[in-house]
Amino acid sequence: CLSKEFSSGSSTTTVGTVTSWVTKNGDAVTEKNVFNHEDLAGDRGMIDDIFDETYREKEGPKPPMRYVWRNIILMSLLHLGGLFALTLIPSAKIQTLAWALLCFLLSALGITAGSHRLWSHRSYKATLPLRIFLTIANSIAFQNDIYEWVRDHRVHHKFSETDADPHNAMRGFFFSHIGWLLVRKHPDVIEKGQKLDLSDIKADKVVMFQRRYYKPSVVLLCFMLPTLVPWYFWDESIVISFFIPAILRYTIGLNATWLVFFSAHMFGNRPYDQYINPRENPLVSLGALGEGFHNFHHTFPYDYSTSEFGWRFNLTTAFIDLMCLLGLASDRKKVSKEVILARKMRTGDGSHKSG
Repeated sequence: CLSKEFSSGSSTTTVGTVTSWVTKNGDAVTEKNVFNHEDLAGDRGMIDDIFDETYREKEGPKPPMRYVWRNIILMSLLHLGGLFALTLIPSAKIQTLAWALLCFLLSALGITAGSHRLWSHRSYKATLPLRIFLTIANSIAFQNDIYEWVRDHRVHHKFSETDADPHNAMRGFFFSHIGWLLVRKHPDVIEKGQKLDLSDIKADKVVMFQRRYYKPSVVLLCFMLPTLVPWYFWDESIVISFFIPAILRYTIGLNATWLVFFSAHMFGNRPYDQYINPRENPLVSLGALGEGFHNFHHTFPYDYSTSEFGWRFNLTTAFIDLMCLLGLASDRKKVSKEVILARKMRTGDGSHKSG
């Protein structure tokens, strides 16, 4: 079970520079760093999750906001259903609550260990059985199919906090949390997404199979399976079986993911790169299984742990390590301690000195 560290050793080939950035009044202000695209790409063979400092937002008025009323209605009904589900918790059997928690954890891993760390950033390798498992878990999560999730996430990293970012945190909490799903995408998001190299995703037959049958897989795995198990195996009420393990669990899972899009971009310290918006937010990490160490993650997007602290507030890292131990995962990418310290000293906000 191999884990690969990236350092600033003499074997590194320099092919260009990567920059840190911060968006001010629509202009990308950059600072040169010693990292280069070859370092960050490693043997992943991709750089589409590295910020593109050449992008500039178009001058002139912003395009008009176009509402997607279907999504507005469905998301409103979903959250009303989630609120109703809260009133049913005292009447639910303990097995049902435990099942809902298990469904939440599985669905979350489908996003964090699957769509995010495996497919979006290629930060480790997974065998066919693990890829199938993560794809099933991803359909339980119902947060767009893997192909679409990866495309939007790579665009988010490459054009973070600009018009080309699908959930641009500079547009405020509501937009980056849920509003981005309720309106049509900015034209730049669509344009830049179409130019990404997604050949690695298209070559994964498991991902493309899920994309082909995504809607029925969601009906079966996100709603029917969580509902039928409590009802059939321990005679839970069908109402409670539907609203707690399916609706409430799904609602919480969505909001846990959305918290990363704003809270981990606006609240917290920046020990690795003070020139970018993403922050370290342990509270987000608790709810999102380790995805709140966002300043680290945007600084080193290829690191499989998205953090330098291993399993601390990071259940996803523990899961990947377990899969590696079982022989189902391999080739975990990890930043060396020397590179992390050097980056802190060079571009960090100094908060690492306080522990």
